[in-house]
Amino acid sequence: MGTVADLLAAVLLVAGALLSLAAGIGVLRFPDVLDRMHAATKPQTLGVLLLLAGLALRLRSPSDLGMIALVALFQLATAPVAAQMIGRAAYRTGRLDRALLETDEVDGPAPH
Repeated sequence: MGTVADLLAAVLLVAGALLSLAAGIGVLRFPDVLDRMHAATKPQTLGVLLLLAGLALRLRSPSDLGMIALVALFQLATAPVAAQMIGRAAYRTGRLDRALLETDEVDGPAPH
C-alpha cells in the first residue's frame, strides 16, 4: 500500500508543480489585468491543493496533516478574495480594457 500511495503522491506533486508553473507563466505572459488575475488564481489554487494532497500522502503524520489542512483552508479562503480585490482595484483605476468586457455589471447595461 505504501508504494501505491508514494506513486500517487509523486503524481500529485508533479501535477501541482506543473499547474503552479503554468500560473506563473500566465501571470508573466497575459496582456491585461483580468487575464493575469485569472492565471494567478485558478491554476495556482488547484496547483497548491494538488501539492498539498501529494504532501499529505507522503508525510501521513497527524500533526502534519493538520497543518496541511489549515494551509489548504487558508488558500481556498484568501485566493478568491485577493482576486476580487485585484479586479476591483483594476476597474476603479481604469487599468483594464473595457472593450474586452462582455457585460459591465458595475457600470450598468451598455447603451444600445
